[in-house]
Amino acid sequence: MAENSVMDNDKYLDEIEDSIRTIGVLTSGGDAPGMNAAIRAVVRRALAKGLKVRGIRRGYHGLLKEEIIDLSARDVSDTIQRGGTILQTARCKTMRTEEGQQKAAAICKKYGIDGLVVIGGDGSFAGAQKLANLGVNTVGIPGTIDLDIACTDYTIGFDTAVNTAMEAIDKVRDTSTSHERCSIIEVMGRDAGYLALWCGIANGAERILMPEEHDYDEQALIDDILANKKRGKKNYIIINAEGVGDSINMAKRIEEATGIETRATILGHMQRGGSPTCKDRVYASIMGAMAVDLLCAGKTNRVVGYKNGEYVDFDIEEALAMKKTISDYQYNVAKTLAL
Repeated sequence: MAENSVMDNDKYLDEIEDSIRTIGVLTSGGDAPGMNAAIRAVVRRALAKGLKVRGIRRGYHGLLKEEIIDLSARDVSDTIQRGGTILQTARCKTMRTEEGQQKAAAICKKYGIDGLVVIGGDGSFAGAQKLANLGVNTVGIPGTIDLDIACTDYTIGFDTAVNTAMEAIDKVRDTSTSHERCSIIEVMGRDAGYLALWCGIANGAERILMPEEHDYDEQALIDDILANKKRGKKNYIIINAEGVGDSINMAKRIEEATGIETRATILGHMQRGGSPTCKDRVYASIMGAMAVDLLCAGKTNRVVGYKNGEYVDFDIEEALAMKKTISDYQYNVAKTLAL
């Protein structure tokens, strides 16, 4: 089966293959609160099993530049509460090429890295898959605030990011009410609308705009704003997903059409920062430890996930092939509650 639980058998957790002596860890792509908790768990779980740990700075870019350091338990002390990633991160176009992939695999072998833990999103997992095909044992951990990885119900950083956005939107509503404004608040998420959906429900928004919504009608939105104004509504909050975008121009069009003062607020990268929530610290820690356990059990080309209340793992190829969609039921609930 592609999906497995590795938490059921204590003996399974203690098995260490002779081939795994040194584990490398890197963070790749966009940073996410909780990545440091995962790094810390990888380091301490591996050290507890008698392994060496090497940290790779700046993701695959740093791997290709051989920015590799030894990590001790002390090196990850007082990091679990910190946002961002102590190993730093970067995007790496070279890793998409066959030449870059072969070079990365050769560098792993040069530094004696028998197993590699990759913390990041789909693009990071694609790189991990290529390394696995070249003989480097790899396990991925989902780290992205976008919650757009189909094989898992949870990704590191989403919980913190959505709470950061929620608190900011509450503040915008306060001033929007004072001025009787319409406010468009743009949240991150790339081409996925999960942050927008959750914030829309949590903040009681009047409208949620997501890339997954195919029937978006701006005139209908304008009509609804005017109807709300006629009913005595003091503000109108629109949560706009990054994948829809165009918030500033949208605000201008709405103000011109309604005569209601309309402002756009783009929350941007503030959603990536800040101290991770308890959930992001705990889940990331367990996933980090589980990644080490999988490597020690001789597993490779796997992605750790959280599904139906259990920590599980999937084949990377299968995980990348999965598609994730917004729940129609949740979106319908959001629209009903906005009436």
